[in-house]
Amino acid sequence: MRRRLLILAAPGALAACGFQLRQAPDFAFDSIYIGAADSSALGHELRRSMASGGKVRVVAPAQIDSAQVLLDVLQEQREKVVVGLNSSGEVREFQLRLRFRFKLRGRDGKELIPSTEILQQRDISFSESAVLAKEAEEALLYRDMQTDIVQQLMRRLAAVRAV
Repeated sequence: MRRRLLILAAPGALAACGFQLRQAPDFAFDSIYIGAADSSALGHELRRSMASGGKVRVVAPAQIDSAQVLLDVLQEQREKVVVGLNSSGEVREFQLRLRFRFKLRGRDGKELIPSTEILQQRDISFSESAVLAKEAEEALLYRDMQTDIVQQLMRRLAAVRAV
């Protein structure tokens, strides 16, 4: 009997504390133009994420005049920096960075989000004997950073209220 009571009380306790599952973002605009290069993997993932909700239409470059807001991608840069060497001077550790700088403006040119940079970084060890595996791990880490940046960007775009 006590077990059943505890099982029934758990959802009530979670609801009372304000717990709520993350929902799809609610945007203040209906259409957006994303000014990322066609070859950009981050731009492609961002376009897919924006269109997946169904509420916001991603506008093609030919129809840029119909977009309510314009997302200007100012910089998208991948960096690989040596952060550790062994006693013989060989690379032991790298730091991978993905920088994304953007700004959001309305159709009239009014800045809704000024120039902002999102930076993700990950550390990766390096081994001469496992070069192919480390390359695959590096690609996976870049993809993970890219997904994190897209999620952060979606939350920032959802925070815009006046268009």
